[in-house]
Amino acid sequence: MIKGAVAIIFGLFICAAMTALAEEPLKIIETRVDRIVKILADKSLAEEDKVRKLEVAADETFDYGYLSRMTLGRNWLKLDETQRGEFVGLYRRLLEKNYMGQLLKYTDEKVVFDRQTMLAENKTEVESNVVSADKTIPIAYRLIRRDGDWKVYDLVIEGVSLVGNYRTQFTDILNRQTPAEMLSMLKREVEEKGR
Repeated sequence: MIKGAVAIIFGLFICAAMTALAEEPLKIIETRVDRIVKILADKSLAEEDKVRKLEVAADETFDYGYLSRMTLGRNWLKLDETQRGEFVGLYRRLLEKNYMGQLLKYTDEKVVFDRQTMLAENKTEVESNVVSADKTIPIAYRLIRRDGDWKVYDLVIEGVSLVGNYRTQFTDILNRQTPAEMLSMLKREVEEKGR
């Protein structure tokens, strides 16, 4: 009888702990996205100030190192340590340049968080919708817990994975070019987008 009661209490404790663990990433990403929305909606900020604040918010939200490894997949092993560090920095800048313009077009869309699904002990997916007057865009955030914090390693926008999309492109490039050539090309692309 006592063993059964202890087992039930222990089981409830484990369930409660798992529920708390599962809720934590949703709250974290919701808070971080709300912060980004507030920056975008702040009409008192000049565009360059918004960009700076958005870059800081993105650094707190995304795990660019893991995102980079996931994007390159097996090709990550073709890069040496120096090249990997260079790739992470360039890829981060490419993503910022490709998506910053879209972010700055923000008007009054609302982000509604729906639910999350644990994918593994340290990975989860949080589903949301960006709702405007005329459409709803589903966005899923895939997060990983590293060093005690949950960070985004992939975005799935209307069913299309950011990581999957770029992985296809980089795989094609690395099938034809060396890692050094790919990095040079990526650097040129980032510099051109900066103009």
